Amino acid sequence: MRILRILIVVTNINIYESGKLRTGLWLGELTHIYHEAITNGYEVTIASPNGGNVPVDPESLKRFTLDKISRRYWEDSSFRKLLKNSKSLAKVSGQQFDCVYLAGGHGTMYDFPNNTTLQNIIRTHYETGKIVSAICHGVGGLLNVKLSNGEYLIRDRTITGFNWFEESLAKRKKEVPFSLEAELKKRTSNYKKALIPMTSKVIVDGNIITGQNPFSSKEMAKVIIDELKNKR
Repeated sequence: MRILRILIVVTNINIYESGKLRTGLWLGELTHIYHEAITNGYEVTIASPNGGNVPVDPESLKRFTLDKISRRYWEDSSFRKLLKNSKSLAKVSGQQFDCVYLAGGHGTMYDFPNNTTLQNIIRTHYETGKIVSAICHGVGGLLNVKLSNGEYLIRDRTITGFNWFEESLAKRKKEVPFSLEAELKKRTSNYKKALIPMTSKVIVDGNIITGQNPFSSKEMAKVIIDELKNKR
């Protein structure tokens, strides 16, 4: 049986535009999908816009947010080495994957939305029936993707992503370059969020899968693996 391949896209940005606070990848939004994929024998490629080092948001390493799975990988030197040597999107753009997954973290708000290489990867995979998935702020990477017919990828699609009230709870409203919730609503009338902020919500709409926040990471990973198994 053919080995399934997953491309995980992460940020290279380590600081907010103000220069006051550090940011980066939200670790758990990578580790859970990585763990499920590896456990199921899938091939995983970690890539970033520029390649090389992947900064990790220090907030995601705190006691409350660093869960068992994330701690296990963070303490693994071989995994840490992977994060220092991510592939560049340019190097993987010609490859085919069964799933493209955009991990979150506030850093993605700067280097995902307008990255044309990422947009091309997403469009190509979506139009060939592959799974396109994104979690939390990583969903911003779907905002400006246009299909071959000129329509936005997420137009009239049901999706979720980190909402503005959650931004307030995270005390980042004055730091972020835009409101992800507001921008998503400009592209689709079907933006959804959990009734209780900072709780898990995952939405499957065809071959687009989105997760709302870091607390969706575990469910998101399981949903993606189940969808991949169903496509086999």
